[in-house]
Amino acid sequence: MSGCVFCGIVAGEVPAFTVVDEPDGVAFLDTRPVFKGHVLVVPRTHLVTLDTLPAEVLPGYFRLVQRVIVAVETGLGSGGTFVAVNNKVSQSVPHLHTHVVPRTKGDGLRGFFWPRTRYTDDAEAREYADRIAAALG
Repeated sequence: MSGCVFCGIVAGEVPAFTVVDEPDGVAFLDTRPVFKGHVLVVPRTHLVTLDTLPAEVLPGYFRLVQRVIVAVETGLGSGGTFVAVNNKVSQSVPHLHTHVVPRTKGDGLRGFFWPRTRYTDDAEAREYADRIAAALG
């Protein structure tokens, strides 16, 4: 869809720190991560909310989300992940996306008051993306 930044990333027209790009979707680092290594997984087709994801696409998309969860934990050594989908409210980009946020015990994340961090530079962001991509195999 014209003007959608996530569609631009899927099309390769907007730069992103991509961790995986395959038929079931694209996963890349959030530019304003809750914690470093925070990944967004998006379907290739422009859809706004989860309820519009076609049933035939659902299994492949969520298999990809599952693989990213494992890759974030393995690649970053996190104790777990927080996985979330916003539908409309709090959806800063109106394109369906699943958040995969690395978690560690005592990381300070409480409820839905998410602190935001920044990568030091593009090299640090690329290093996080590469570690997750490597764990995807």
